[in-house]
Amino acid sequence: MMQKALACTMFLGVVFSLPAAADDTNLKFKGGIGVIPVSSVTCMPSATPCVTGPAVTVTVNQNVVRGQQPAGQIWVIDELDAQVQTTGNITVHGKGLVLGGGNGAGGVPAGTNVFATLSCLSTSPFGLSSTNFAGATLSPNGDFQINGTLSPTPTFPCASPLLLIQSAANNHWFALGIVRSGN
Repeated sequence: MMQKALACTMFLGVVFSLPAAADDTNLKFKGGIGVIPVSSVTCMPSATPCVTGPAVTVTVNQNVVRGQQPAGQIWVIDELDAQVQTTGNITVHGKGLVLGGGNGAGGVPAGTNVFATLSCLSTSPFGLSSTNFAGATLSPNGDFQINGTLSPTPTFPCASPLLLIQSAANNHWFALGIVRSGN
């Protein structure tokens, strides 16, 4: 009798745990990195320190990521948690996406909206898929929630996943998600 009860309990445990095992989340991102608009500065001829003048050429390289231009100012982000399903559905929770420099540092310009873009390729055309470009509004302290569907639907497996949080005003990127291990 005890063996039958144990077998029945194990069977029910397996049957009722199957839907949980059928998770269709393919990609997860945990943590984020805010944008630094400039990736490098070079001076020609080389000089230490780099002193500008008529005989010196200064080259500033923008921090372009997968063809997407950076915001014009430094941004920081405290938390980012995102899940992308194979269907293209995406959920992004962000906290503390605020300016990290300039006179508005620590805040968010009023009416700032953001959207998410997933890139699956590290070379052009980058396999870009985005949520609605109207975006989600950043709260005054930089919190946001994006619930949407990526378009076009990304191709899985996503060979080189990178998630960008971009400005709805001009498509410049503010932050990117860190891929969670085990994807």
